[in-house]
Amino acid sequence: MKALVCHAWGGPETLVVEEVADPVAGADEVVIRVEGCGVNFADTLIIQGKYQVKPEHPFSPGMEVAGTIAAIGSDVRDIAVGDAVIGMSGVGGFAELVVCKARNVMSRPSAISGVTAAGIPIAFGTAHIGLEHRGQLKAGESLLVHGASGGVGLAAVEIGKAMGATVIATASSAEKLAIAKEHGADHVIDYTKGEFRQEVKDLTGGGADVIFDPVGGDIFDQSLRCIAWEGRLVVVGFAAGRIPQVPANILLVKNISVVGVHWSNYRERTPKLLRESFAKIFGWVESGALNPLVSKTYSLDEAVQAFADLTERRATGKVVVTP
Repeated sequence: MKALVCHAWGGPETLVVEEVADPVAGADEVVIRVEGCGVNFADTLIIQGKYQVKPEHPFSPGMEVAGTIAAIGSDVRDIAVGDAVIGMSGVGGFAELVVCKARNVMSRPSAISGVTAAGIPIAFGTAHIGLEHRGQLKAGESLLVHGASGGVGLAAVEIGKAMGATVIATASSAEKLAIAKEHGADHVIDYTKGEFRQEVKDLTGGGADVIFDPVGGDIFDQSLRCIAWEGRLVVVGFAAGRIPQVPANILLVKNISVVGVHWSNYRERTPKLLRESFAKIFGWVESGALNPLVSKTYSLDEAVQAFADLTERRATGKVVVTP
């Protein structure tokens, strides 16, 4: 089969497409014929050796896939060859076939295409767990979403609306804000034009109840100053590069919570919660409440360009490689 292969730590330009051996399912594993593999910021880190997981070389990146089951291991139950699924592979997704632990594979509704489904697991999974389970977002509350045109940010905009919140979206250009508006944002703010905290306070009558932040840096610092009393600031990532520090006195005076969401941990620790989350997400997609945006697809030979578009922040929504 063809696969995108990483032989040494480095940037996307070091990746090569090669013929490699087809994967074989172990007793508790399945092999998925890949229809789409979502491209994530974490993929750009893992090929540089900057992610918490460091696979042995050579390996193929690719953490989330959608496709059909090509083979199953001897101990696998409730999954059959030919089933349409999503899979959280960790690595290996940028290939024609990928092996995946059966516990990390879930059936997907047949009405959701493989390309669309490939962009759902990490972005929408993170957004839903972050907002409902960690952020305790409730209908009628205000939600501030940063990086709102990116994969996880745009998912948070859509899920926030599906949960009944008033959504304020921030992004770095008029084009990106227009996308957030199209996907349900009630208000939009260009955070490159200066401080946004007063505008958020004016829109919310004092501060946002929940803030969803995949950006970090200065954006996080401002967020601490436009959050409501007993608000929840959900830390998702640090796309800005700087990992911010939290002054404990602000937590105390405003009675606020700063909570993290590392979505992949839920696969091992609370798989039941994850399955319940996906049941809600797929239900919302089928009903039309969610409209996942795959802004561009790339062939396996174009995967390096997909990485570059993501790291240089040219991408909106999700980008997907279709082997």
